[in-house]
Amino acid sequence: MALVLGIDSSTQSTKALLVDADSGDIVDERRAPHPEGSEVNPKVWLEAVDAAAGPLLERADAVAVGGQQHGMVALDQDDQPVRDALLWNDTRSASAAEQLIEELGGPEAAVKATGSVHGVSITSTKLRWMRNYEHDNAQRTHRVVLPHDYVSHHLAPSSEWFTDRGDASGTGYFDPQVNNWSTDLKIQALGHDFDTPVIAPRPNAVMGQTPSGAIMAPGTGDNMAAALGLGLTGSDVSVSIGTSGVAAMTTSTVPQDISGSINGFADATGQWLPLACTLNGSRILDFGCSILGVDHEGLSELALASEPGARGAVFIPYLDGERTPNRPYDTGRLLNLTRSVRREDIARAFVEGLLCSLADAVSFLENVSGDTAGRLLFIGGGVKSRAVRELAPTVFGKEIEVPEPAEYVALGAARQAAWVLSGADEPPQWDSRGSRTFEGTHAPEVLEAYRAARG
Repeated sequence: MALVLGIDSSTQSTKALLVDADSGDIVDERRAPHPEGSEVNPKVWLEAVDAAAGPLLERADAVAVGGQQHGMVALDQDDQPVRDALLWNDTRSASAAEQLIEELGGPEAAVKATGSVHGVSITSTKLRWMRNYEHDNAQRTHRVVLPHDYVSHHLAPSSEWFTDRGDASGTGYFDPQVNNWSTDLKIQALGHDFDTPVIAPRPNAVMGQTPSGAIMAPGTGDNMAAALGLGLTGSDVSVSIGTSGVAAMTTSTVPQDISGSINGFADATGQWLPLACTLNGSRILDFGCSILGVDHEGLSELALASEPGARGAVFIPYLDGERTPNRPYDTGRLLNLTRSVRREDIARAFVEGLLCSLADAVSFLENVSGDTAGRLLFIGGGVKSRAVRELAPTVFGKEIEVPEPAEYVALGAARQAAWVLSGADEPPQWDSRGSRTFEGTHAPEVLEAYRAARG
């Protein structure tokens, strides 16, 4: 039996799945935590991957890494970090994003050059911030890699640095017209050129080998790996509620959105992955629990005891600014409070605020793709919330499908590793993991009130 190892190096932890390459069955799994924050020493990811994946490596025939997108890992001439990595959720580069868009000639020019309008998550904005405020670090930077590249190189140290077009497409210095790096965009961001990993020539290319003899797949970004793990096709839309909220679908053409609501990313199969990402996902539920002094089940009980629209209370969940829509300086707001609003309604407003922000993301996706969302597949830690599962159909106006809980980023990485191991033209077809469908009475007034409140 051939075994493949799929690794998810996420914001919060490293998850490692050892998987049967033919069936997709999980044979073993391990995890290790990451420190909190939006600025992290990248070496802690290597310690975590050694702890989580190390004991499984000897059993694997192929390995792939899915990693959090956009993180700026700036390395010196000796491939040592010049500073802590700035992660996707670090918002200090908001003004740098505005500078880059203006220098390129506006949003339309930015989309044509990079596939996306620069938001604070994009790697090039973090490089420009470093150039503006940490000149010495910018000058010392010889190579820039992404989190998944950094972990992959650690696992296959004798290989050249490598990445894939999916993760590369989120940097702001990848040219989607030629599917390769742009020297001009690199220089624009940092003030000088820098080395970048080679981009895999094919999504199933062999990129190296671990010391134990396992072949290394290209790996990819976490959103691309999740799409591969879920097997997204056609008009399927995945709605992921993790640290961030993400709505994504696959298309055969390059998505272009000058509003900046949708990122025109590449996927991990040779196609494209238009994607809307919010900065605030399951942490909204955590915030609600903290404010109300309850656990997650308690929050659900309170929210489900209220009514659609929370008796007028509306929560705008921009706790850490927001990326979709692009409001990096905004904050969370609880509006329309009257004496009739109860504790249950406040809980309901927190949950509905999260769901409405995700409904916004899906509508942005529909507008850019020209397609109406088909199946809505809800995944991520936030879907464990009973209130999220039961209230989502009332906000979205259609049934939602919740696949069996799984580490879909790690599973997608494992599927890529199995694809590389097989050498086939297409990824392996693994059996569906099963799902539950949730239905509810549509309450359009909830989303209408939310949109009126957020402006």
